[in-house]
Amino acid sequence: MLTLEKFSLGVGDRFAHQAKAQLRACIKAAEQGATVIPVWNKSNREHGIVGSEPPSVRAAADQAVAELGWKHPHHVDADHINLGTVDRFIDASDFYTLDVAATIGESASPEDLNAFVAAHPELTGTVTIPGIDDPFVITRESVAAIAAKYLAAVQQAGAIYRHIAAERGERAFITEVSMDETDSPQTPPELLVILAAIAGEKIPIQTIAPKFTGRFNKGVDYVGDVVQFEKEFSEDLAVIAFAIKQYGLPENLKLSVHSGSDKFSIYGPIRRSLRKFNAGVHVKTAGTTWLEELIGLAEAGGEGLEMAKYIYAKAFADRDSLCQPYATVIDIDYAKLPDPAVVNGWTSEQYTSALRHDQKNPDFNQNLRQLLHVGFKVAAKMGDKYLKMLEACEANVSRNVTENLFERHIKPLFLTE
Repeated sequence: MLTLEKFSLGVGDRFAHQAKAQLRACIKAAEQGATVIPVWNKSNREHGIVGSEPPSVRAAADQAVAELGWKHPHHVDADHINLGTVDRFIDASDFYTLDVAATIGESASPEDLNAFVAAHPELTGTVTIPGIDDPFVITRESVAAIAAKYLAAVQQAGAIYRHIAAERGERAFITEVSMDETDSPQTPPELLVILAAIAGEKIPIQTIAPKFTGRFNKGVDYVGDVVQFEKEFSEDLAVIAFAIKQYGLPENLKLSVHSGSDKFSIYGPIRRSLRKFNAGVHVKTAGTTWLEELIGLAEAGGEGLEMAKYIYAKAFADRDSLCQPYATVIDIDYAKLPDPAVVNGWTSEQYTSALRHDQKNPDFNQNLRQLLHVGFKVAAKMGDKYLKMLEACEANVSRNVTENLFERHIKPLFLTE
C-alpha cells in the first residue's frame, strides 16, 4: 500500500498547463510549516471533453516536481473511475477514486445481506463512540436496512479495487471510496456500517468521501447550515477513528471533501475538527484552477481579455446544454447573468471583479462564475488557440493560480490559527 500523508489537496488541471503554479502553492505552504501533498486529479469525463489521455496528467505533474525541486510525495488521481473506465488509468495513476454512486441503493443478495448482519453483532445495540456525546442504539433491522442500501456499492468498490491491484501487480497505490453521491448525508451508524463493509471487502481504504449536509456547488461557497456541517464533519472523524481500531482499517484513513474548493465558510469548521481529533483530510478542488486561468487571461488585457470575453459569450449562448450535466451542483439565476454585449465592453478589472471569488467585492457575480465553471468545454473546443493564449499570458495566469490555492484555500485550511 502506498501511504497518503496527513494533509493532501486534489488539484485539477483541466488543460495540463498549471502544474507548476499549483505546486508553488504547496511549496509556499511547506515554507510556512504545513506539508500539503498535491494530488493531481482528472476524471474520465474531463479527459473525454478536453481530448486528453491520463499519461498527460502524470507527465505534467512529474515535470513540475522535477523543475521546482519538490521533495515531498505527489500523486496522480484517477478520479471517479469504475470498472468500465479504470484501465486507461492503470499506468499513469497511483491514486484511485472508486466511484460506486450508480450502485448505491441497489440491494446485495439476500445471502450476502444476512451474512453481513450475522458477522457484525457489534453493530447492534448501544454503540458508544469517543468524540460523539450521545451513544446511539442500532437495531438489527437498522443494520440490515443500511446494508441493503450500501453493501452492493461496497462490493462493487471491492471488485474495482481487486481489478486495479491485479493490473498493477507490485506497483502500490492509494484507494479512495466515494459515497457522496446519494440522497442524504450518512448518519454515524450508516458510516460505521459502510466502513465495516469496506473492511470486510479488504479494501485498504485511505480516504472516504461521504455525503455532507448542504450543497457543494461548483466554484462557489458552501450553501447550507454551517453549524450542522461542523457537527457532521466532527462525528464522521469520530466514527473513522473508532472504525480504524474496530476493523483494522489503515491508520491514516481520513475524510475526503469533494468539490471542496471555494467552500470558504466551512474551512474554519474543518480546521477545528481536524485539530480536535488530530486527523488528516483530503480536499478535492473542482475547476477553481480553470477559473483562475480565465482571470489571468482577462487580467493580461489585449487578446487575452478578448478571449475571456468570447468564452463568456459562447457559454452564455450555450448555457442550457452546458449546465444540464451539472444541474445538481450549480444554482444559476439566468436573470442575473450579464448580457454578452455588456461584458464585451468591460475592462480587465470589471471582468476579473465579476469572476474572482472575492465575496467582499460588490461586483462579484456568483452566477457568472458558475456558468464559466461549466464553460470549460468552450475552451476545450478551441484547442491549440486556447492553449497558446495560456502560454502568452503565463505570468498573469500562473500568479493567479498560485495565489488562489495558497491564499484562499491552503492558508485557511492548514495555516490559520
